[in-house]
Amino acid sequence: MREIQVGLGERAYPILIGDGLLSAVGDDLNRRAVAKRYAVVSDNYVAEIMGDLLLDSLQSAGISSELITFPRGEGSKHLGTVADLASSLAQRNFDRKDCLIALGGGVTGDITGFVAATYMRGIPFVQIPTTLLAQVDSSVGGKTGVDIPEGKNLVGAFYQPRCVYIDSAALLTLPRKELLNGLAEVIKYGVIYDPDLFNLLSEKRQQILDLDLSVLEEVIEICCRIKARVVEADEKEDDMRRILNFGHTIGHAIEAASNYSLAHGSAVAIGMVTVSEIAVRKSLFADDDAARLQGLIAAYGLPTTIPTGLDRNRIRKYLKTDKKAVGGRPVFVLPTTIGKVFMTDDVSEELLDQVI
Repeated sequence: MREIQVGLGERAYPILIGDGLLSAVGDDLNRRAVAKRYAVVSDNYVAEIMGDLLLDSLQSAGISSELITFPRGEGSKHLGTVADLASSLAQRNFDRKDCLIALGGGVTGDITGFVAATYMRGIPFVQIPTTLLAQVDSSVGGKTGVDIPEGKNLVGAFYQPRCVYIDSAALLTLPRKELLNGLAEVIKYGVIYDPDLFNLLSEKRQQILDLDLSVLEEVIEICCRIKARVVEADEKEDDMRRILNFGHTIGHAIEAASNYSLAHGSAVAIGMVTVSEIAVRKSLFADDDAARLQGLIAAYGLPTTIPTGLDRNRIRKYLKTDKKAVGGRPVFVLPTTIGKVFMTDDVSEELLDQVI
């Protein structure tokens, strides 16, 4: 088993990575004495596949637990779901000494974390991410929240989990498109921080796509170590942490403009290609590096262009309401080489119109 520590003082927590880890969660939670009673929060799809395995692990360790579910998908990521889950907890008499477990992908982690941050003004929660995207990115760092009609993740809180359990075997249950969805975030880490990871993704592409768990665990560990370093340096996205938004500013706008019919990873993949084109046109990023990035994204079966039927005016509207925008001007993370990026709001509307 691999272990990474996210060093945030009294809010520090471990990330545990291993094949079959889900069955060991109960004993580990007992050892850490996080709580005596747990509510497992999951969407109906993941609950059907993995809910019993986790509940059995908790029961075998003598832990009292209940399963609470919500409908699968980004469409559930709104304040109504938060209210429904909070009501379910209140009806079951959960209090501040109890704990929530987010079992699922990024949507489940974001919703459960936000419920944990706000229910009774804060109760503990644990992340058990079951998608590659959640394992390498959204389960680590304490970003929680939901969408509103004006944009993605505009209501939320920074609230750190007590522990993150990453069972690599969960990836064997993923539909192919969900694996690719997460690989967009993995490619992001290579561009913003680690050229060796970028090269590894190219060299071991087939092993990754064939779900070689030893290679995937290596990739997950590298991504989580990068995320941990960035979060330790900038927990609440005041400065350095913004590099994690590479591809996301335009990606979120594309995702919202599609009414979330476009998967998050696909939107981020398009966003990475789009901002790399901005960087090329500003003479900041070499054509060869841009071609390498676009080539790797395409090699993993991810899209590289904005769908022709998507309303560009809607994309522009969502860019202006991006939560990182300053005075209505979106802030972009632009690459300068593979492994290094910088942030700027100095992108003219003319240039933005050209690339989208």
